Amino acid sequence: MKNLPLKAVFMAIFCNILFGSASPFIKLGYEYLNITDDVYSKLLYAGVRFFVSGIAVFIVDAIMTKKIPKPQKGNGFNVVLLGITYTFLQYIFFYVGLSHTTGASATVINSSSVFMAIVLAHFIYKNDKLTLPRVVGCVLGFAGVVIACFAGGGMGRISFMGEGFILLTALFFVLGSVINKKASKLDSSFTLTAYNLLIGGFLLIVAGLVGYRGGIEVTTKGILVLAYLIFVSSAGFTMWSILLKNYPIGKISVYNFVIPVSGTILSGIFLKENIFTWQYMVALALVSVGIYIVNKKKNLK
Repeated sequence: MKNLPLKAVFMAIFCNILFGSASPFIKLGYEYLNITDDVYSKLLYAGVRFFVSGIAVFIVDAIMTKKIPKPQKGNGFNVVLLGITYTFLQYIFFYVGLSHTTGASATVINSSSVFMAIVLAHFIYKNDKLTLPRVVGCVLGFAGVVIACFAGGGMGRISFMGEGFILLTALFFVLGSVINKKASKLDSSFTLTAYNLLIGGFLLIVAGLVGYRGGIEVTTKGILVLAYLIFVSSAGFTMWSILLKNYPIGKISVYNFVIPVSGTILSGIFLKENIFTWQYMVALALVSVGIYIVNKKKNLK
């Protein structure tokens, strides 16, 4: 099979840079919107981002298909469950967890979803078994995640609400991916994502408003960061879906190693985090190599 065209490679790298930038920019949003320890403000912040992103994807889907997107009959339960798992539950833990660890650590630890998915697939799908290279890749990846946990909290100071919540984020991402795979048999990825973001975003907004007491200070910088995060969710997914539709998933997923790399670098630039420690360097190397190994085409058979 031919290699990916250069434009597809650039698009894959750009998408993963966008995805990797989420952690540092969410934390920037906390700073610019003056969100401190108020959980409800964080949930409202997340809810607005994903609900607006859902509207954007919904509009794109409507333009592309020239009709109002809606789930197929009999797929409604899966779509609602997807929104609850993939967006609502996943990002409750992610937005809270980010407050208790560094942006660099969060990005690396969240990459554990790649390895969790590989292990879970072995037990769920008959044609997606573990191979020796995949096992090696997972071991390297999880080793990097463990090191990243210590890098974020400091040796002996790992926080359950920090590194622990980010690991739960990765777990809900994997569970959501299983639901998404089932739901995608009846609906397009665009339609599923539009409703996933709309449902999950709406639930996050409701959860945030339940206890919200005015903990968000609206500022120009804060709005710009929120607008960028909306762009990451809507445009990033749209481009990634186009790639997955037109090229083999194995050839595209190889570039997922860019996510922890870009997230770590951008955390150093925008959050002034000290990323040049041996923990970060080793964790980043192990996770990146692990992602590359488990996604190599010959290991996907």
